[in-house]
Amino acid sequence: MDLLSPPAAFLIYVVLAGLLALFGRNLAPNRSDSPLKNSTYASGEAEPEHLAAPGYRPFFRIALFFAVLHLGVLVLGSGNLSPIEGVYLAGLGLALVALILG
Repeated sequence: MDLLSPPAAFLIYVVLAGLLALFGRNLAPNRSDSPLKNSTYASGEAEPEHLAAPGYRPFFRIALFFAVLHLGVLVLGSGNLSPIEGVYLAGLGLALVALILG
């Protein structure tokens, strides 16, 4: 059996990961429960009185910007520098400006 075949590599990985987990478990200190270990750390500041919920609109705008940018560059990279790609690049630029301005 070849060591680089997927089943052999998977079995080797499982054995190595198990050994690493056992080694790490032996290095870890014994667990002791205390109120300080179960509380969240807030850098010494008081908790906020209300939780912020900004929504997903800014995230989707940025995600769409990068999706249009990357897919546009992939389409341009697979072309052969014809004049129609200049028109495509101008349309891509307009789409990105529209996404930036909101």
